[in-house]
Amino acid sequence: MKKHDFNPESLMMSYGYKPELSEGAIKCPIFQTSTFVFKTAEEGKAFFELAYGLREKSPKEELGLIYSRINNPNLEILENRLCLWDKADDCAVFESGMSAISTVLLEFLKPGDLLVYSNPLYGGTDHFIHHFLNKIGVHTIGVMPNQSIDQVIQMIKDSGKAEQLAMIYLETPANPTNDIVDIEKYSQLAKRFSTEDRKTLLAVDNTYMGPLWQHPLQCGADLILYSATKYIGGHSDLIAGAVLGKADLMLRVKTLRTFLGNMVSPHTAWLMLRSLETLKVRMDQQTMNAQVIAEYLEKHPKVENVYYLGLLKEDEEAYDIYKKQCSAPGAMVSFDIKGGEKEAFTFLNSLGLMKLAVSLGGTESLAQHPKTMTHAGVDDEQRQQMKITDQLVRLSIGVESSKDLIWDIEQALNKVGVCSKLEMEIS
Repeated sequence: MKKHDFNPESLMMSYGYKPELSEGAIKCPIFQTSTFVFKTAEEGKAFFELAYGLREKSPKEELGLIYSRINNPNLEILENRLCLWDKADDCAVFESGMSAISTVLLEFLKPGDLLVYSNPLYGGTDHFIHHFLNKIGVHTIGVMPNQSIDQVIQMIKDSGKAEQLAMIYLETPANPTNDIVDIEKYSQLAKRFSTEDRKTLLAVDNTYMGPLWQHPLQCGADLILYSATKYIGGHSDLIAGAVLGKADLMLRVKTLRTFLGNMVSPHTAWLMLRSLETLKVRMDQQTMNAQVIAEYLEKHPKVENVYYLGLLKEDEEAYDIYKKQCSAPGAMVSFDIKGGEKEAFTFLNSLGLMKLAVSLGGTESLAQHPKTMTHAGVDDEQRQQMKITDQLVRLSIGVESSKDLIWDIEQALNKVGVCSKLEMEIS
């Protein structure tokens, strides 16, 4: 067969797996084992030397199987396949998105360091930054979406901690407002504050775009983080996280993962391998559905604002960033309903096909109220700055018929005004 560069979606069926090593099984079995047998004591010694960094790998040498906290066939094949989408050197999969995030922040930040992060962030990340990192002496600066790079540079200088800037952490597009920031510009900013002795790292939470619609490493990022529960898992039946990046950084991430013990289980890895086979077809359908729904909401008289990348106008700065670093607008749609919490809750309570639940990226469509749910722990003043208000509703669009989804949204919106009038009459 002639050499051919296959697309990732084709390689998801077989890459990294050898059927002859598993009795010819067409699909990778679940390696539900805690430990692995060495052929010889010398082999065991060699494997541990590599695992503990006691020596460098010789050419073409691979780390052998030792213990499922260190490595496992399901885990290794999964990590190899995930690298294909983002063209990463290596990948580490974790038991949750938060374990991936916390491991990265713990590995690359120490007391006295400065972390610059974008707003808004996922509520769990926000909580970890504000309620844990400060306890261990890490200094932080939060950046709002409307602030320019020059303003951010000035904030770093004014902090008096510019020489301690260890990491810039971005979530783009942001949860739940779809605010987008320029990864390439922040990469240049990180280089500006790096020194010969200390490199300022750029980490990007790419959960909203999944591994398909945006590739931060190609925009200058050093690390990508995912809640793999979302698009990568894709069926709302597992919890996982992932980190991808350059080999030297990933060695540090994987080493800390080994000693924290927060790697994914063989069974969860196997489920994710199954999910990767349909990742592209699922995500393609989800973004097509989301575009139709966003356009419908934009014209609805009971909707004040719609936050969706596919609705950005050419004269907006965000549009240029979106076109530069994204291949599709994604499947997350947020909107401000006219009114407040009461109207938002009436809408959410009236949905039938769409389910009222947090999380995102699954095959089913979900709806939730960020202010009182996923971002309930965020400071109220900060929420106001980020436009996470009583009016804001977040939708994760699935693979159902877009016509059925619009029918469901329409009947729920229709009940908003009716419920309000009835309540007024009763009172």
